[in-house]
Amino acid sequence: MTESFQRYLRAKRTVDDRALDRRLVETLRNQLASRAADTDGPLRVLEIGAGIGTMLTRFIDWDVLPAGDVRYTAVDIESANTATIPAYLREWAADSEATVTDDPLTVDAGDRRIEVETVVADAVEYADDADGYDLLVGAALLDIIGRDRLPTLLSGLAPGGHYYFPITFDGATRFRPTHPADRAVEAHYHDHMDRKPGGDSRAGDDVLDRLQRLDGATLSGAAGSDWIVRPVDGAYPADEAYFLQHILDTVEAAVREVAGNDFDALDDWLARRREQVAAAELLYCTHQLDFLGRVTTLAEVDS
Repeated sequence: MTESFQRYLRAKRTVDDRALDRRLVETLRNQLASRAADTDGPLRVLEIGAGIGTMLTRFIDWDVLPAGDVRYTAVDIESANTATIPAYLREWAADSEATVTDDPLTVDAGDRRIEVETVVADAVEYADDADGYDLLVGAALLDIIGRDRLPTLLSGLAPGGHYYFPITFDGATRFRPTHPADRAVEAHYHDHMDRKPGGDSRAGDDVLDRLQRLDGATLSGAAGSDWIVRPVDGAYPADEAYFLQHILDTVEAAVREVAGNDFDALDDWLARRREQVAAAELLYCTHQLDFLGRVTTLAEVDS
């Protein structure tokens, strides 16, 4: 992992903020408040694929976490991501009314006290060994780890615990203005997703079906969470030009891996797209879905 990837995760914060379905966020807020009122001790949250901590800060900024004590476990397979979490929290707190202290890493935000544990581990393996969590969060996760692992992920929840799986990719990548190679680039890019273990370029609708039918759990809501990145008043918001540059680099690596040197149009497509980012002319859209639900029984969840 490089510093450029952590910068991408930071740049993605504003893109995700716009994309996440606020109706589901409001439902989650109310559900957690009710659960906290009925729970002795701190609310326990497990986030897998936590990155540098942007979801935690969003939950605080958006008042998703209830008042009182929260134990927040942030798991990521990349140590460079979890190592960045303390610094990211302090940077975020400098522009808020929250304070961050160490040993243990703790965020004090008004009437909330969030003790944060960072863990370097495989998401599914960690969830398989976990138990008793009140909330499981996995953003941009189910399209890369395989939907057949859903029961294992959910097994870490306590009875009545909630799950929140936002930003699940669902089969559409669009760049505008149009280019003659768009459809071929998209096809190769999605093919690369499908070839990776657990990857699926059409994960969203399959996850929706699986969660709808999952024994031992209920689906509270599902909604679109499309990424839409566009210039505003001649410039991209925040650091979203860098976000787009990273997306183009990702597409380039994926397409070259799939098509090798047989796809002559890629170089022209990339050159034009990078020129458009520099000129603040490129529009980028992807289709994604958010899922919210809860585990209903003590029994192991079955697919």
